[in-house]
Amino acid sequence: MSKKIENLKTIKAGVIGVGHLGAYHADKYAQLDHVELIGVYDLDRNRALEIAKKLSVPAFDDLDELLSQCHVVSISAPTSAHFELAQKALLQGLDILVEKPITTTEAEAETLIKLAQEHKCILQVGLLERFNPAFTKTRKFLHNPRFIEVHRLSPFSFRSVDIDVILDLMIHDLDLIHEIIRSPITSIDAVGVPVISSQTDIANVRLHFESGAVANLTASRVSLNPERRIRIFQPDSYFSLDFGNFSATVCKREEGSYLEPLPKITTKELTFPKSDNLLLEIEDFIDAVRHRRKPIISGDEGLLALATAIQIKEKIQEQQHTWKDV
Repeated sequence: MSKKIENLKTIKAGVIGVGHLGAYHADKYAQLDHVELIGVYDLDRNRALEIAKKLSVPAFDDLDELLSQCHVVSISAPTSAHFELAQKALLQGLDILVEKPITTTEAEAETLIKLAQEHKCILQVGLLERFNPAFTKTRKFLHNPRFIEVHRLSPFSFRSVDIDVILDLMIHDLDLIHEIIRSPITSIDAVGVPVISSQTDIANVRLHFESGAVANLTASRVSLNPERRIRIFQPDSYFSLDFGNFSATVCKREEGSYLEPLPKITTKELTFPKSDNLLLEIEDFIDAVRHRRKPIISGDEGLLALATAIQIKEKIQEQQHTWKDV
């Protein structure tokens, strides 16, 4: 049973894994009202001490000791450790925010979802582009898209090299596309290349949906210039969402009149205040915890994005084997 917290004034939080992203998680908890950052844990003791000192909290040597003092935890360890750590926290009745991807396999993700249900725990997955205002402010206008084009490009960072670009970057866009289209995938075409790491570093994917929609995605972590953009085409309008610059271009067809019978195209350039998407994500997590509601990105949605990512990885592996056979 999840620890009783509905009536608690202060929610006690911990962070497991304080590498690049986990350190930000810890910092966000420390900023929130009515949340107390109990401490951090990392296998790299020196890193844990460094982050703990910055935030004036303990660095725990014993993970179980940290879990025993928390109501909620963020899990920002390497992906291969997500399942074991999340399972341990859920079995102790903690609500968890686990970074993307939720796990390495669908079976692991399904187990975590079942455990969360059995123990009445909140399970949220860290797919933070859902909180980007370029998406949240335009989502209500996205209806029946026919074609989506996505580019998510970044220079090589030497982080997350334990996973490929599909699970590292593209999974954000897979989540967004499933949220927008909401139709089963009927076929996948994919190509990927390992450029710097031993994993796929750049990939292009084409998804066909039962609704007739098509999505084309390119993800790269070996590009010179960063880009995070999604273009959405639907029967009466076109949207270009720039996640990096928190902006959107909206082109819409307006019906003509008897004086001007041809349709008119109106264009709006929208710029939104710069947003701290991770803070918004953690605020949603804490609100879901406090009110015992479903988070914006639940375990089920994390599983859906993971399942599609795994299918894409399998397609790329088939294609790479074909290269070797030539």
